[in-house]
Amino acid sequence: MRHGSIQGAHGRVRPLILLGDPVLAQPCREVTDFGPGLARLVEDMFATMYAAQGVGLAANQVGEPLRVFVYDCPDDEDVRHLGHVVNPRLVEADGIVLRGPEGCLSLPGLEAGTERHDHAVVEGFTVTGEPITVHGTGFFARCLQHECDHVEGMVYADRVQGWRRRRLLRQVGRASWHREA
Repeated sequence: MRHGSIQGAHGRVRPLILLGDPVLAQPCREVTDFGPGLARLVEDMFATMYAAQGVGLAANQVGEPLRVFVYDCPDDEDVRHLGHVVNPRLVEADGIVLRGPEGCLSLPGLEAGTERHDHAVVEGFTVTGEPITVHGTGFFARCLQHECDHVEGMVYADRVQGWRRRRLLRQVGRASWHREA
């Protein structure tokens, strides 16, 4: 990334992968090449996330089954958190469990009450291979847990239970973007 440049300004917007595509249901591969291709992917992911008006995006959501995600997400105090994590590991998810509305760029237009911890810690690396630790609270903690789920091959719908799950699956079935797998 160029110093001082706006994240995503030099990236290309990629098509989003929607629920039903097998790439979303499989754990992603570890990143082993921290070269220019990875930096381009991260830049494209920011551009795609901003174009779709999201707060987070995992690489498998643009068809790349790699353990990478980007975020530009506020916490509950409206503090902006901006960054990316390569080879993320959710090392803590604790505090109060809250059910809150959760959506996903791979399930456009839908959301469901999803239980998440209000504190999360993710460890990983930058695109240049530097170790990083990201701490999140509130809505940002929800975002971190959501993106870590993606790299493990899960979407938030996998965590929704009971009548909320049944309602969400009915909505998916009726969605204009939905196709049978």
